[in-house]
Amino acid sequence: MYVMTIDQRGSTTDVDRVPGLLAELAALSTAGRFERSVGDEVQGVVERPGEVVEIALHALRSGRWYVGIGVGRVDLPLPASPREGSGPAFVAARLAVDKAKSAAAHVPLAVVSGGLRRGEAAPSADGSSGARACANAEAVLRLIGRLVQDRTAAQWKVVDVLRSVQSGQSGTSGTHGTQKIAAKNLGITEQSVSRALLRSGWQEEWAARPAAEMLLSLAHGLIAGSDTTAPEETSSRDTSARDTSARENSTEGDR
Repeated sequence: MYVMTIDQRGSTTDVDRVPGLLAELAALSTAGRFERSVGDEVQGVVERPGEVVEIALHALRSGRWYVGIGVGRVDLPLPASPREGSGPAFVAARLAVDKAKSAAAHVPLAVVSGGLRRGEAAPSADGSSGARACANAEAVLRLIGRLVQDRTAAQWKVVDVLRSVQSGQSGTSGTHGTQKIAAKNLGITEQSVSRALLRSGWQEEWAARPAAEMLLSLAHGLIAGSDTTAPEETSSRDTSARDTSARENSTEGDR
């Protein structure tokens, strides 16, 4: 399991943004359930690494949240409310969000191991293979997070419309004319759409997402003693297909 703790930045001088974030997370096509835990903080339990990536990047987008991801076992059965959950992954998520706060000048995200796999010889998680996988996942997520955070409002407008167009054409990756449809919806040229996507790092983001998913899955397998790579193969293929669609459409726009 993955436990995510997301805390509002600058909450003492800002309005309470938790209700808005909860509404946004509920609208995402993910299975994670989130609730306010304490203060200006939300917490949720997520099963699939692809959903962790989607939620983390969505939270990073606005620059208003610290994102902590704890990887490992949780006590079962899970309670109805994430606030009542317990287990090593919950502890790790708390450590992760605190670590993310120390990285606030950069990309405020951290991934922390929730313990060692049974039988592992290392006495501390600091040097374990699971902890190293978490550190690698964190590094990749921060790189992608930088692309997400650096996008301008105009670039996000193009990215959001294109994602909406592609979502409406599910199962038709590489379909001719997605940028053309996006350009028409926005009232701009295809060349403008292509330039915005190029400068936004959109293709790079979707090319790197499967790497983040794979590392999170690897970390979970090493820490919790289960392999979650196989269920994510479909998600990775879907992500790869979106990237293929983006490259083909970008070439079309350049022409």
